[in-house]
Amino acid sequence: MSLFLDALAWIFSPDRLQGPYALQVLLGQQLLYTFVAVAIAAVVAIPLGWAIGHTGRGRDIAVGISGAARAIPSFGLLILLVLLLGVLRRPEAAVITFVVLAIPSLLAGAYTGLEAIDRRVIDAARAMGMTEWQILWKVEVPLGLPLLIGGLRAATLQVVATVTIAAYVNLGGLGWPIIQGIPLQRFDQVLGGAILVAILALVLDALLALLQRAVVPRGVDPGRKERRSSSREAASDSTDDTGPDPRDVSLASAG
Repeated sequence: MSLFLDALAWIFSPDRLQGPYALQVLLGQQLLYTFVAVAIAAVVAIPLGWAIGHTGRGRDIAVGISGAARAIPSFGLLILLVLLLGVLRRPEAAVITFVVLAIPSLLAGAYTGLEAIDRRVIDAARAMGMTEWQILWKVEVPLGLPLLIGGLRAATLQVVATVTIAAYVNLGGLGWPIIQGIPLQRFDQVLGGAILVAILALVLDALLALLQRAVVPRGVDPGRKERRSSSREAASDSTDDTGPDPRDVSLASAG
């Protein structure tokens, strides 16, 4: 408890708002790397995911690539890219690392959003004379947005937490007080930095959760399918519990 209070005292100290490593500067760096990486990953992954979801082709390849990308250790990739690109290209190395981390979640959200759409809706759109391009933009993309935003939430949380390692190559961010505090045994500073990263991640997740709710198309009830399934099960149970068939009773009486 004492360490937690010391961490809060470190966060709210007036000294944290001064100098080149002020908290607002570190927070800005954390958000900058996060938004740039997620934006670049979205430009790459979302069109590819939509193409896979619309055509149904290449899904296995995409799943394999996504799985391989998830298995890459971000810290090791960052160090490798810094060594390959040079010390002067550290920001580019960091952005590439975080883009690789964000792509799998965005790709999965994009193509699963389209795959989850009832095929009867797509068939009805084709029967109305819509072109494939119109079906994609007017039917599939609006209906698939909630799952896409879910992928965006996952990617953003992964990146905003992992941007902390940028401090290892002296790129700032909220990982800086953590990295600097470990050798100095300033555990209040280490815990304070970790608390700030956690709070930032929770805030971003809450905002994206609101966005995910907002993009649900009007008239679409996400829980309708579950309720329909429950109703069917209840009807089945009630049928099973109604007792013997009246026809069987009549035959037995006649006998």
